[in-house]
Amino acid sequence: MSGFGPGSTHWDAGLAVRRDVVGDAHVDRSMAAVSEFSRPVQEFVTGALWGGVWTRDGLDRRTRSLLTIVMLTALGRNHELSVHVRGAVRNGCTQEEIQEALLQTVAYCGAPAALEAFRVAESTLGELSDDDVAAGARAAGARAGEPGATARQDAGGDRGPRDTGGGGGHGGIRGRG
Repeated sequence: MSGFGPGSTHWDAGLAVRRDVVGDAHVDRSMAAVSEFSRPVQEFVTGALWGGVWTRDGLDRRTRSLLTIVMLTALGRNHELSVHVRGAVRNGCTQEEIQEALLQTVAYCGAPAALEAFRVAESTLGELSDDDVAAGARAAGARAGEPGATARQDAGGDRGPRDTGGGGGHGGIRGRG
C-alpha cells in the first residue's frame, strides 16, 4: 500500500480531490485521527480511491457522488453516507437529484435502507455549511459555464422541499454559517 502514500502522484491528486469533495474540515479531522495502525488504510483510500478512481475521466464528480450515495445506502454505511451527501452538494448535485437517487434505492435496496438513508440525507442537508453550499454553486456554475449559476437555475429553477422560492439556485439547499 505504500505506493499510495504521501509524496506519491496518486496521494497528491487524491488529497486534492478529497478536499474538494468532502471539504477541508472533514479531511483535516480524518487525518488528525489517524493512528499508526490505521495509517495504511487512510493512505490507500486517499491514494487509490480518491487519487486513482475519483480522478478518472469516465464519469463526472456529480455522477460519482450519486453512485456513491446509492451504494452506501445499499451497504447501510450511514456515517459515510452523510459525508458523501455533503460531498454530492459540494460537487453540484441538487437536493432533488439526491432525493431521486435515494428514491431509486427503495426498489433495489429495500424500504428500511432507503428510509434510513432519507433520514441521514435530510439531517445532513440541514447541517450544510455556507462553504459546502458555495462549493456546490461553484461546481454547478462550472458545469453550466457560468460562475455561481447552476444547471437547474438555467433550466428554470428547482423547487425542493427546503426551497421557498427565495433564490439561491441550488435546489433549495441553504448553508449554515
